[in-house]
Amino acid sequence: MAKETYHPNAYLENIKNMKLGLRTRTKILDALEKSSGDAKTVAGQAALPYGVTMHHLKLLGHEDIVHRKGNRPYVWVLTGMGQKRLVNSS
Repeated sequence: MAKETYHPNAYLENIKNMKLGLRTRTKILDALEKSSGDAKTVAGQAALPYGVTMHHLKLLGHEDIVHRKGNRPYVWVLTGMGQKRLVNSS
């Protein structure tokens, strides 16, 4: 069985990291790496329900992994905090 790989910033310090949450946050972070957007846009890109996306964006926001800016609808962006992805340079 292949081991799942998660985005390094999907692991949060202040909560228990369950597989489903790690998968969800990985999808959200992958979508935000491609482009910033409001929660509805991020939910569509990650193929997740809006409520689930908002919940995990708030969790990521509490740990300064993402930040919301502007006025409603807020635009969610990555902050650059946390771990970086290791890229294979071969």
